[in-house]
Amino acid sequence: MSVRHAIGRGLEYGRSFLQMGLLKIGGRVAAKLRADRLRVGHSVRTAQPQAFLPSRYRYYRTSLRGLAAQLQSASFRRRLTGGSPRNRVLCLAFGLGVGFIEEQLEDDRKSAATCQEIQAVFRRKRFQSTMKPFPSGYKLEDYIIGNQIGKGSNAVVYEAAPQCSTLKDKDSNCSLVQLREDEGEGERTRSVMCCSLRNFPLAIKMLWNFGAGSSSEEILKSMSHELVPAGPLAVELEKEHIVHDGQFGVLPKRVSAHPNVIRVYRAFTADVPLLPGAQDEYPDVLPARLNPAGLGNNRTLFLVMKNYPCTLRQYLEASTPGRRQGSLMLLQLLEGVDHLCKQGVAHRDLKSDNVLMEFDSDGCPRLVITDFGCCLAQRNASLELPFNSAWVSKGGNASLMAPEVATAVPGCGAVIDYSKADAWAVGAISYEIFGKLNPFYRGVGLESRKYEERHLPTLPPADVQLVIRLLLRRNPSKRPSARVAADMLHLSIWGGKALANRDSTGMKKLADWLLCQSAGVLLKGCRGPSGNSVEVELQRSFLSNLDLEDLRSAMGFLLYGWGQRPAHVLSV
Repeated sequence: MSVRHAIGRGLEYGRSFLQMGLLKIGGRVAAKLRADRLRVGHSVRTAQPQAFLPSRYRYYRTSLRGLAAQLQSASFRRRLTGGSPRNRVLCLAFGLGVGFIEEQLEDDRKSAATCQEIQAVFRRKRFQSTMKPFPSGYKLEDYIIGNQIGKGSNAVVYEAAPQCSTLKDKDSNCSLVQLREDEGEGERTRSVMCCSLRNFPLAIKMLWNFGAGSSSEEILKSMSHELVPAGPLAVELEKEHIVHDGQFGVLPKRVSAHPNVIRVYRAFTADVPLLPGAQDEYPDVLPARLNPAGLGNNRTLFLVMKNYPCTLRQYLEASTPGRRQGSLMLLQLLEGVDHLCKQGVAHRDLKSDNVLMEFDSDGCPRLVITDFGCCLAQRNASLELPFNSAWVSKGGNASLMAPEVATAVPGCGAVIDYSKADAWAVGAISYEIFGKLNPFYRGVGLESRKYEERHLPTLPPADVQLVIRLLLRRNPSKRPSARVAADMLHLSIWGGKALANRDSTGMKKLADWLLCQSAGVLLKGCRGPSGNSVEVELQRSFLSNLDLEDLRSAMGFLLYGWGQRPAHVLSV
């Protein structure tokens, strides 16, 4: 229970007695208490609980300065000295009221301590990538380039495999690479098309370079925001210092590894090669040495990442996930956004094209946020961007800009707060996950600049509908953070109806449930591969981010939602 809530409870007790017509009595009691204090001196001002009071009240002398003890002691003293019955009732009631508040505060302190202990345990268990490390890979020649697997407005992505010399264990991949080099043109194309993700475990992203020059220093500085999800060994040590003076002035600390955020394993500059399909797919961005009409520079930045089977958009075009799978997918996006926000990064271009997918051993989709070309990343982690000119970029994809971003007006002292903008975009993408058209795409109906919340389409799952409607609130101050929204889904999926009460008993049940969840996740982690499933990863993320106030907010939203009576929201 917060201090504000405790004060409110005290005011409620006082107001109830005033409404009972005891205003004059309270005045007389207050005057009498003042007289007693002046008459008996310092000893009464520091009155302690009497021996016949319950022992649990004895800590009030430090927590609430002995207020409850003084009031209750005064009540019993007046009972023995013949004070007015009404006066005794008034003092005792106020004393007990303060005592109940303190008791609930003590329960909250115990619950908060439990959350901190669980959080400490799971924060030590950092996320480990399943990719095998390779010692080199800082040159384009270290990789075998396969088919093009994606193309956007500022980059193209190809599947890739490390050369035999860069692999830690030289196995069947070597024979595959050698076979491809010896094949004829027709057979080469066929074999490339038949290669699986096992043969091409990596993906190489080649950035377009129109204005960054052809020196490695200028390229790394200009495109430094692409390195926000880079690992500690992504850039060669001798070039590491260059990227610390990037496009936004100073490159922020890079985000730590997370199962729902892409990881960049290598980043290097190289001459732009003539890759398969380049002349047809992106001739204008090629340098003049490859295309006389091209506008690109000779060198550019290359990023090496894990190769994923498809994007979220491609997956949703072919299938519609079930209710539980959809909830887990939404939850993964919220976990990824929360991880970025806590480290001072706003993605600013979340859409289904910028979310990659794979499947765990149980067939559950695992989502990964990628493409940080439009991100806002500042070392002060404020997520606030000065908007003093119309030339300041607000991010990408205007259709999925949060209302506070889309309606921002440039001016002296104007600032855009991105702390809840990505969470809003997740709410919009959720419609696609559950088989609906995204209501904010052009031609569908709504615009983020001027939509009304009552016009939002409904979704079949009532629990998810509540979370999405809260995420799509126009006013960011009334919108839950990604952490609180994620906690709502965690409680909805795994909490059960036993956590529906918010009284002190409910908080005790919540603490017991958290301990059971922790034990279960730790046991699953000891069983081997099952410990890397999507559900276990989500539970670990939840337990490593426990915060009592966030949990309380999540339970409050679940129970009261839009100010209505509690709904059946804990039923996934």
